[in-house]
Amino acid sequence: MTFADLVDAVNGFVWALPLVVLCLLAGLYFSIRTGFVQVTGLPEMIKQLVSGKKSDDGTSPFQSLMMSLANRVGMGNIGGVATAIAFGGPGAVFWMWTVAFLGASTAFIESTLGQIYKEKDPDTGEYRGGPAYYFEKAYKHKAKGLSLVYGILFAAVTVFAMSFFLPGVQANGMASAINVAWGIPTWVVAILLVIALSFIIIGGVKRIAAFAAAVVPIMAVLYIIAALVVFFVNFDQIPHVFGEIFTGAFGTHAIYGAIIGLAVKWGVQRGIYSNEAGQGTGPHHAAAAEVSHPVKQGLVQSFSVYIDTLFVCSATAFIIISTDMYSVFQDETFPGPTLYTGAIGTDVEPGPGFVQSGFDTLAPGLGIGSGFVAIALSFFAFTTVVAYYYLAEVNLVYLTRKIKNPLVRRGLVRALQALVLISVAYGAVNTAGSAWGLGDIGVGSMAWLNIVGILALQVPALKALKDYRAQKKAGIDPQFDPRAAGIENAEFWEQRADSLVTQGRTGTHRAATEDPTRES
Repeated sequence: MTFADLVDAVNGFVWALPLVVLCLLAGLYFSIRTGFVQVTGLPEMIKQLVSGKKSDDGTSPFQSLMMSLANRVGMGNIGGVATAIAFGGPGAVFWMWTVAFLGASTAFIESTLGQIYKEKDPDTGEYRGGPAYYFEKAYKHKAKGLSLVYGILFAAVTVFAMSFFLPGVQANGMASAINVAWGIPTWVVAILLVIALSFIIIGGVKRIAAFAAAVVPIMAVLYIIAALVVFFVNFDQIPHVFGEIFTGAFGTHAIYGAIIGLAVKWGVQRGIYSNEAGQGTGPHHAAAAEVSHPVKQGLVQSFSVYIDTLFVCSATAFIIISTDMYSVFQDETFPGPTLYTGAIGTDVEPGPGFVQSGFDTLAPGLGIGSGFVAIALSFFAFTTVVAYYYLAEVNLVYLTRKIKNPLVRRGLVRALQALVLISVAYGAVNTAGSAWGLGDIGVGSMAWLNIVGILALQVPALKALKDYRAQKKAGIDPQFDPRAAGIENAEFWEQRADSLVTQGRTGTHRAATEDPTRES
């Protein structure tokens, strides 16, 4: 068995039908339990983006959103959408939308938990948090040993995924797109990428946050504007695009009917890869924010799922489908005949090339599309690799925070930085197939652990939401005291609430209008 065969086998096991069903059903369940907070909370989501401020210890809600989007908006928004359409047909786009809508509630739950159980880094004073932290803390008063083991398992998987599995996908997509556009060798791209990345990640979380806040909005807006140009040029194709998406999604299309199962599989798989709802990445960024109540950041992170999938991914899908620049062909696991070949034929590997060809229809022969997509993808991929490093560092800090010697802890962080740089360089000069396979294994493994985990410990997030709504109803700017909400082991917030009382500030809320210990 070759390495590629091994990767395919493991990927097929991780992303079997149970994980697809789990992602969809968990999103539906959390939507119902929160009263569809992804819809009812939209006004608050917008408000929280502009109301919060950073502190010496934490980032602002907007910076945390940008860090999260840096993680979410990457190769998956261009290459991931293209491969989903290539293997699952246009109907895969509908299932990407579905998993984003339902996943926004999952993102709310996991990000609120990330805020509730955050703590301060003993070396830097920065806020740290994420699934490993809330798995360990949420029920340690009931099952300390099991909670700790589960937290360590998630942290170890995340360090491995974010430093080895996933960076190669982003680096490979960037290097390939630049090579296609301008003929620059991939090894040159690898060297430049390593140099630029070194400067950012060695600066710590605040430099990462500042970089993300400066770059992510610009790159996302420019890409969407370019997609709108294609949209208006191909305005007459709108009925065709939506017709292909909806008929492909439900198997009513004469050609795509045979691959409805693949549409669901690839739509959910690439949707999770892109928006990362339920994967467990968002809570890390949520925990870094300076807010007065965990729910505030939960709402912000829920909104980031919409930005990623409903805006950026949809822009990519429209470019590909409206210009017929895609291929739908036989997956090796599908026993049926070759189904369909789009305008560009099967000689173009599924990925950024589909989007580059779509943009090229605006000015045939000039190659504008290749250059623009290469630039956009470079920004997307670079910021995502930066965010991957941040996630790996947070989980490494979790695993090593009991080590007494700070020099040892810092040395391990430097070793992690070196590993990420090596992984990026290796991914940039390697082939795309294995890179995507490894990336899917990393995403799938984290999703399995995180979704199962938050289904088991969702109650604290629901109690926090009930507490937040009660304070809003009473006309109070919500302040969080976990003891008033019946939440245990949230030491950071307990100390914060006591500090506010000591200072004589009136923000602390200790009596909701309804019993906050009841589940929402």
